[in-house]
Amino acid sequence: MPIGARPEVRIDRSDVGRRVSVRQVEPAPDPATGRPSFRDAIGVLTSWDDHELTVVTRDRCEVRIPLERLVAGKAVPLFPARNTPLPATGPVELQRIAARGWPAVEQQPLGEWLLRASAGFTRRANSVQTLGDPGLPLPQALVRARQWYGERGLPTWVELVTPGSPAELTAELDRLGARFAPTLVRTAPLAPLARAGRGTGAGAGAVRLSRVAGPGWLSAYQRVEADPALTEAARQVLHGGPSVWFATVPDPHGGVPSAIGRCVIDGPWACFGAVEVRPDARRRGLATAVMAALAARAAEEGAQGAYLQVEAENSGAITLYDGLGFTTSHTYHYARLP
Repeated sequence: MPIGARPEVRIDRSDVGRRVSVRQVEPAPDPATGRPSFRDAIGVLTSWDDHELTVVTRDRCEVRIPLERLVAGKAVPLFPARNTPLPATGPVELQRIAARGWPAVEQQPLGEWLLRASAGFTRRANSVQTLGDPGLPLPQALVRARQWYGERGLPTWVELVTPGSPAELTAELDRLGARFAPTLVRTAPLAPLARAGRGTGAGAGAVRLSRVAGPGWLSAYQRVEADPALTEAARQVLHGGPSVWFATVPDPHGGVPSAIGRCVIDGPWACFGAVEVRPDARRRGLATAVMAALAARAAEEGAQGAYLQVEAENSGAITLYDGLGFTTSHTYHYARLP
């Protein structure tokens, strides 16, 4: 029976990216009763083609349903996140979680340090994470780092975390004439963030979620440039992480999306980033709607806390995050060696 002839199927291809509830009839009847057997799934509708649709459930399983077996389906509200305490995680572990959520294309250990390179795409993916002991005296470790980045045609950026990095590292970087740039790590309980999208106007229901940053999402992402190597590195970094979701508010006229965002879920923590709103679509609550939709999905997968990293001089973003309940957990610095 065609989809349009099934009154209980109230979703179609236009609902890809929304949270849905679907029911399929199993191929074989119930052996005990001989009656038709059904199976339900709730999650994000991630694809719909001429043959089947796919729903990603809260346990990250992909449920594929042939269209001829779909008997019911409807869009449902975002997951109702419950209030839970912020996870008790210190700066060192949060920095390690952040590294997993933005994994460099190339990584090499230097003792307990981690050398990271991604063709120059973002400082986070092209810097030395200096947590712990490098296994060498600090001057030698920094010489080795300089050599490693020099072989790749990249400047040497050092991620300096206090506490976490060796106590003498700041003095050594000062001696070398490094230039420092502070970055704030901000955290917030996830449930209030998931509820923040209510009442944000048209944006709240317009957000679509995907496992892949498609051409539309990438067209709105300001860090992707024409350089093929940089673009490929960006694709790898953006899609890396334990459980990655991309949010998009499509343009009603088919142009560059009105807003985008990214979230990666790692145990109790969800990292937010790449939240961008097209200039002519600002002041409509779209950034809040994007973060709320991603937060609801993260809560559905069991996350309890949200974190993000923002440059200390980005006052506009900091003001937005203040309004969403984020507070500063700690500050770290990128130090560029001359």
